[in-house]
Amino acid sequence: MPFQPSYFKADLFKILSNAVRIQILDTLRQGEKSVNDIAQWLEIEASSVSQQLAVLKRYNLVKGRREGNYIFYSVNDATIFKVLDAAKEVFNNHLVEVRSALENLE
Repeated sequence: MPFQPSYFKADLFKILSNAVRIQILDTLRQGEKSVNDIAQWLEIEASSVSQQLAVLKRYNLVKGRREGNYIFYSVNDATIFKVLDAAKEVFNNHLVEVRSALENLE
């Protein structure tokens, strides 16, 4: 089967269907960070961060750079932030609609 953008998009949205992965990507907006830095920022276990980073790395959304005993992760393609920002905009638009509907009930 030839490469089809719709399958790539579907896979991308599957990867982004995990809230922790989205939080990790959002954390990496500020630049590269270690697993421990990300875990502290998100207040979750480093093992969970490592698991989700492995998925993001497998799909080339993040890359790692080794420095001594640490690996520092960064986003492989900053265009992913446009996807996340668009999703946030859709959410905000939905929120406005819900708020408006609730106000009309009063």
